[in-house]
This record gives sequence, structure tokens and C-alpha cells, in this order.
Amino acid sequence: MLKDKKLYETPIFSLHQLKLKPVKDQSNHPYYVLNAPDWINVIPLTLENEIILVEQYRVGIDETTLELPGGMVDPGENPLEACKRELLEETGYISDEWETLGKTSSNPAILNNFTHLFVASNCDFTGSNHPDGSEDIKVHKMPLKQFLSLVNDGTVHHAIVLAAVAQFLLRESSK
Repeated sequence: MLKDKKLYETPIFSLHQLKLKPVKDQSNHPYYVLNAPDWINVIPLTLENEIILVEQYRVGIDETTLELPGGMVDPGENPLEACKRELLEETGYISDEWETLGKTSSNPAILNNFTHLFVASNCDFTGSNHPDGSEDIKVHKMPLKQFLSLVNDGTVHHAIVLAAVAQFLLRESSK
């Protein structure tokens, strides 16, 4: 890398302009990267094999979406700690049984972060959720098979959620 210039900073990400050493040709055009913290997504399952989902408005597409609980990894937090925090905040559920599904590049063309994927089994409801002030979340619980039908028909379309579902199904098929 020849140069990294921060162009803009928000509480969620910073925009950087990078100048890289040319590889194939001699053009030296800038690249733009969003520096963002790592994210997490969790597939929370109850003892009855129901999945716990969140419904929330997403300003980027101006739609309400149905998706897995998830969020940012806070400074000083590891991905599993972030999962436990986000699951409780967004849904009011907790679990003592966690398994990693690995991580995925959120969008490596323009983002420098990863999303860490987990399964939480035998989730228990604590009584209420406590979403962040900017979140208006409705919690849903449904049979896993019904959720997978919503993935299949395109109702659930959040790319990172789909990555988590793919990793989950691969894990399940190898058991």
C-alpha cells in the first residue's frame, strides 16, 4: 500500500481512500474501503428446535426485515461475548451452549471486517429484551423448518444471515 487517507468517520465505520501499488497495469487509481468493527450473527435455537428471530427496519433498503440477532463487536469484546450480549439485548434470550460456525467476509470488495457466526442451543427466555435506543425490534419464534422455508422463498434475504444459514446447514449435513 502506498497511502491510506481517512476521508470520513462515523460512529459505525470510517471511509478510507487507499492508493495501492499497481499490479497489472500502470494506472494508480484510488480504492475506497470502509473500516468497520467485526460483526456477529447468531442462530438461536430453543430446546424445541424453534429459532428466535428479530424483525426490524433497515434504512439501507427502506424495508423491515426478518433476520438473525446480530450486531457489532464492541471494543475490548470478543465475538462470543458480543453474541451473548446481542442475543440478550435484542431478544431477551440466553444460552449456555454455544458453537462457532466460523466467520465470513462481510463484503471484501469494500469492507475490511468479518462477521463471526454462532449457534446458541437450548435458549431460555429471561423475561424481556433491551434493544439499543435506535432499535425497534419485534422478536419472533418459529419452527426451524418454517424459517428455512422463508429463506428458500426469499422472504429472508439479508446476505450475512444467509451466510450463517449456509454454514449451519453444512454443519448439520456433516453430522
